[in-house]
This record gives sequence, structure tokens and C-alpha cells, in this order.
Amino acid sequence: MVIAALLAGCAPATEPPVPSGAVLATGGYPDGVSAELQQLRSDVAGRVAQVLVRNDSDETLVVSGLEVSDPRFDGAATRTSERETVIAPGRQVGIRVQLPPVACDEIDADATVRPSVVFGYTLGGVAGAASAPLPDPLDVIAPLHERECRVVLLSQAADVAFTEFTPSTAGEPAQLTLTLTPTGAGGAGIHSIQTTNLLTFAGVAGDDYPLGIEFAEGESAPIVVELPLVPFRCDAHAVQEDKRGTIFDLAVQIDGEDGEIELAAPEELRGRILTWVADWCGFGS
Repeated sequence: MVIAALLAGCAPATEPPVPSGAVLATGGYPDGVSAELQQLRSDVAGRVAQVLVRNDSDETLVVSGLEVSDPRFDGAATRTSERETVIAPGRQVGIRVQLPPVACDEIDADATVRPSVVFGYTLGGVAGAASAPLPDPLDVIAPLHERECRVVLLSQAADVAFTEFTPSTAGEPAQLTLTLTPTGAGGAGIHSIQTTNLLTFAGVAGDDYPLGIEFAEGESAPIVVELPLVPFRCDAHAVQEDKRGTIFDLAVQIDGEDGEIELAAPEELRGRILTWVADWCGFGS
């Protein structure tokens, strides 16, 4: 199945809060103000993005309620904290927003799709509300939408999760348990799982650990795979500042189409894995 792009035309989910006595802006950002969408590497797993608002005017900008809308999402992305943001002239501030679930309906693949932003503001002595397209120069949304919709499609064929971790002594591989529970629908499979920037697989040359699993129609018995883990690197800095060391890429096939999904270890397993890496490498407490 080809996951098509979604239709263009993105209206704000709600009007932004506007300061008392304000007049709704007729369009676009205030003079001297611009914005774009970004996402820090550390925010990918938590599905958080930032609206980077820049104030190139000569007045102080205060941003109140803010929402990002995009037809590829099932609802609006809203601020992670309800407060005002003060941006001095010549400065820029990233306002964090929580991304909603993706919308994965198959429609016109040729449609132009772009996000938009709405926010209340005061700029100097003027109050109003802005509504404008939101540039996505680093292409945050498109690959996220494709990847997460592929996860949705895979879930129709099987539930896939890391379910257990068994640590090991230094020099020996640990065991990370991957459990796959077919739904009986069939039509999908998992070719391999890739190493991360922190973890690799014992006894395998290259970055891919072959799985070769196909989910057949009518199949429902769980499939359990014990993955032999060893640290890919042994510097304390990598563990202490880890962001994506326990997020694995899986090469999958769904209805004959190849692609990749991300599968993260649950937080409890992530903590146990990082502790094991520190002990295995000899810098744990």
C-alpha cells in the first residue's frame, strides 16, 4: 500500500487567544516577525517540535497562545506549556509544541501540503493575532508522517514491541526480547533490525540483524526473537547524553512495499539497558 500525501488547505483548529481589546490581524505575521518549524534530535522520540519565532522588529514581541495545524495530523499541535513568550528585538525563541497523532487516510498524492501557525501577540503597543503558513525547511513533518503511518499499517498485521531485557557480564552479549504478535490479517513482514549509535548485535557483520519474518494470513501465535546486544561504543559521554541509543530502525514490507519504521525500547527497559552498558563498559557506579 502506498501511503499517499494528504490534501492541502489547513485551517486553524481554533482561534488563538488574543489580548483584551485586540483586533484580529487580517493576515500574515506582524511586520518584522517570522517563524519556522524545527525539531531537536532529543525531541524526536517524544514527538515534540519547536516553532522558532524570530523578532526582527524594533519592538518587544510577546507571543501568547500558539497552535500548528497540518492536514497530516489528526488535530492541532499545541504548546507544551501555557504561558507567554517574550522575544526581544533581534532575538528568536523556540516555542515547544506537542505533535498530535498522524492522520493516515489515503488521498491525492499530488496535493501540496504545508503546515500553518496561529498565535496571539502584542508587538510594542499593538495587540492582535497572526495566522500564516509555517515553513518547514528541515522537512520535519513529511518523513515523520510517512514513518508513523507505516507503523499504523504494520500494526494491522502485528503488534511489535520490545518486551524484556536480560543484562550480561562484561564481554558477553545481553538479550533484548522482541515480541511480535500477528493479528491474522497478513500482508506484512520484517526483514531486519538495524544497530543504533549505542548498541549493536553480537556475531553479525554489518549494521543489520536479519529477521526474515512474514506475517501470514490467519497466523496469531506470538513470535519471540532474542536479540544478542553488545555496546557499539564504550565512552561514558555517549551513555550520559543518550537520546536515541535505544531506538531501532526495522526494515519492513507492507503489501509488497519496502520501508522502515522506528521501534523504541519502553522507558523502563531503556533505563536498564543504559545501566547495563555502563557496567559492561566499566564506568557504572
